[in-house]
Amino acid sequence: MRVYNFSAGPAVLPEEVLKEAADEMMDYRGTGMSVMEMSHRSKAYDEIIKDAEKDLRDLMNIPDNYKVLFLQGGASQFFAEVPMNMMKNKKAAYIITGQWAKKAWQEAKIYGEAIDVASSADKTFSYIPDCSDLAIPEDADYVYICENNTIYGTKFWQLPNTKGKDLVSDVSSCFLSEPVDVSKYAVIYGGVQKNVGPAGVVIAIIREDLITDDVLPGTPTMLKWKTQADNDSLYNTPPCYGIYICGKVFKWIKKMGGLEAMKAHNEKKAKILYDFLDSSKLFKATVRPEDRSLMNVPFVTGNEELDAKFVKEAKAAGLENLKGHRSVGGMRASIYNAMPIEGVEALVAFMKKFEEENS
Repeated sequence: MRVYNFSAGPAVLPEEVLKEAADEMMDYRGTGMSVMEMSHRSKAYDEIIKDAEKDLRDLMNIPDNYKVLFLQGGASQFFAEVPMNMMKNKKAAYIITGQWAKKAWQEAKIYGEAIDVASSADKTFSYIPDCSDLAIPEDADYVYICENNTIYGTKFWQLPNTKGKDLVSDVSSCFLSEPVDVSKYAVIYGGVQKNVGPAGVVIAIIREDLITDDVLPGTPTMLKWKTQADNDSLYNTPPCYGIYICGKVFKWIKKMGGLEAMKAHNEKKAKILYDFLDSSKLFKATVRPEDRSLMNVPFVTGNEELDAKFVKEAKAAGLENLKGHRSVGGMRASIYNAMPIEGVEALVAFMKKFEEENS
């Protein structure tokens, strides 16, 4: 029996995509083999990866002067790739809005001067700081954000004023959840395991002028963006099966009506949950209303024992992976693109019942 999976990642995938992949598991389109067994140099796989890139470009209206790379190593490896490939002046500005931005900032410090220009650590990252007039150094190579904070449930609804500096954004947990103007970014990237596909793939969209041989000394060949771009993400064996699933998810989003339709779907789900939380006497949302994510919704009862009881009983009711991250406590519902509205409705119905029984 399928459960409603509220995991923050690896996370829920569209059932339609899973069924299609299952149908093709033993024989992909008459090749007599699974994509799992297929050479990444084969004609069949070449079509898979090229088709995936084309669909992603269509969905996001990616300008021609941006490269799309399908990479490995997770967003955590990319924390190092950004300074390795971009820190020409050995200086960058970081906005710290959660654990992943903090980790990226700490990684960048290995390669140069990474300056914390704004932070919401003072209130357990429960809000997005004012980024309209930051003290960004004149010689900063870039400004870095984590756009949607999976653990803390916050989202940049307005991009920071970078004072003309290149913006780098980790969009792992809001990737393809809404329309985006790619031209506002120098680099936009994310691990796909939250909203797009299985763990093991990072998609990076990088402005072409940033893809050069001018990288920090000691940068491994594999981690140079130029290596990957020159080889169309096929310098070595890529995460073939993961990219194949991502391609199916891109087609599913297109079929659903594209990113405008996806945003409307996500807003509808989030409203159901936030409206209940704002009216509840037992449960409380932890994020400032204007900074709330559509993807990740943390909430608490204020009583650790009651929180644990809720998670246990929710699991028994087929509502999985609702335990919050240890740094916030309580609960967290991740309601990514593939989470149906029925899943959120089932969660709210359970919360109402739990509140009546435990008030």
